[in-house]
Amino acid sequence: MSKCRRTPAAAPFAMERNLFMMACWIALAMLGASAALAVASEPTSTTSGERVAVMVRVGGEVRSPRSFSASDLADMRRSTLAAAVHGVQATWQGVPLIEILRAAGAPVDAELRGGNLALVVRVSARDGYSAVFALAELDPTFRDDQVLLADRRDGGVIADEEGPFRLVAPGEKRQGRWVRQVDRIDVLRAAK
Repeated sequence: MSKCRRTPAAAPFAMERNLFMMACWIALAMLGASAALAVASEPTSTTSGERVAVMVRVGGEVRSPRSFSASDLADMRRSTLAAAVHGVQATWQGVPLIEILRAAGAPVDAELRGGNLALVVRVSARDGYSAVFALAELDPTFRDDQVLLADRRDGGVIADEEGPFRLVAPGEKRQGRWVRQVDRIDVLRAAK
């Protein structure tokens, strides 16, 4: 019976294969690290253990349904408000909700008349909670106060349990429409 032996000539090939495999694993690890650095500046949410960039989607009766990332919001006209939430005073920074609606092509300003006055804005959270505003409540041609989609609180990012995006409506006596963890904004027509 013959015994199989590895010949000395086969040893270098095995070593080369092992080095090649090790180089592949290192390359994959470096690729994963660079991808993690690329999203590190964006807020993230954990969904079944996965890290994903958080976006706010705007849809419904708008001309250009789209999603906004934290960097998109950072490039828009920003505002700062001082307002208390549940008795705790805070300084909020973000984008007025009307600016986000304008960017998506909602019928605001001069277009907000006639049948468009029956439009409402539903703001929804990751956990399913939602609140509704009449579109006219958000338009500066109807009201002076503003509702803010905040991404910063007291100079820092908003903690994940209430953010990364939170609606701030300082003119309200109760905070029932201060939606936490905002992930969707829809412009809808009120039923007749």
